[in-house]
Parts: sequence; C-alpha cells; structure tokens
Amino acid sequence: MFIDWTKILRGLLIVAKNDKAHIEMSNQIQNREVKKIYLALVRGNVVENEASIDMPIGRSTKDRKKMAVTPKGKNAITHFKVLERFDKYTFIELKIETGRTHQIRVHMAEIGHPVVGDMVYSNGKNEFGIEGQMLHAKSLEFKHPITKKLMHLEAPLPSYFEEVLQNLRNKTKTY
Repeated sequence: MFIDWTKILRGLLIVAKNDKAHIEMSNQIQNREVKKIYLALVRGNVVENEASIDMPIGRSTKDRKKMAVTPKGKNAITHFKVLERFDKYTFIELKIETGRTHQIRVHMAEIGHPVVGDMVYSNGKNEFGIEGQMLHAKSLEFKHPITKKLMHLEAPLPSYFEEVLQNLRNKTKTY
C-alpha cells in the first residue's frame, strides 16, 4: 500500500534512526528543549496582536477520539502572534511550550478561532476546498542527538497554503 505522506504531513517532523537517537530526542522533547514554530490560518479576526493561551488539555469527556480544554487536563501553553489579518481570517505564527496532542487545534478552537480545514475541532467547513488543515510546522530547533550540534530546520509553506494566502491578499486586507 502506498501512502502519500504529502497529504498527511504538514511541515517538519523528527524521525529517529535508532534507539539512542530516539531516547535522546525524547529527552529533549520532555525537557522542552526542542523549539517548534508553526504557521496557521484561522477563522475570524483575532483581536490581539500577540497572546498566550494557558489552558489544560485532556481527553474529551463527550468524544473519546477528541482532545478538549478540561480542568483535569495536563498543562498546555500556546503563544501566538498575528502575521496578517484578512476579512474573515487571520494568519498567525504559533510557538508551543508544551506538546499536547492536537494542542494548537484545540486551543485555537477554544478561543473561537479554529484552524481552517480542521474537520475535527471546527464546524467542518472547508471553504477553500483544501485537503487537510491550514496548519504548518515551519521550523524546528534541537540538538543533534549524536553530535550535539544545534540544528535549525525550516520548511517552506506548501503551495496550496501559499495559494490560499495569495487569494486572500488579493481580496480585502485589514490591518
């Protein structure tokens, strides 16, 4: 069976080649030493230029397949800043301090700005006809698990993401 990973993965991903690298990378992630930056297009006009979301995330009590903001959840912190505002959308950069399952998607939906194309934490609208979400892992920074050299990796926005942004730029742009 052939899996087209470009339809599943959005941006960068760390994959360990052996057990030693896996253990070292797991330790860096657990100790919050890996810096991750994401880009997202969210619904609505985010009012704040920059903000932090500090809400615990755990398994949803209503749907076991989903995560949710819940008082009994684990600590989860997401920082974001607005890059561009459009009529009904906002393009943002996000940095996560914690790495909870679906953290960005859950946090953004919780504050009323779900990620465009997110069929799980949004109302299912896909106004641009894209496959997947408008959420991109832009950069990762970590120490190489063997050489300890500082690694900084970046992935350009995929073409579908750029096309949606360009179409929005060609329409009404708000500041």
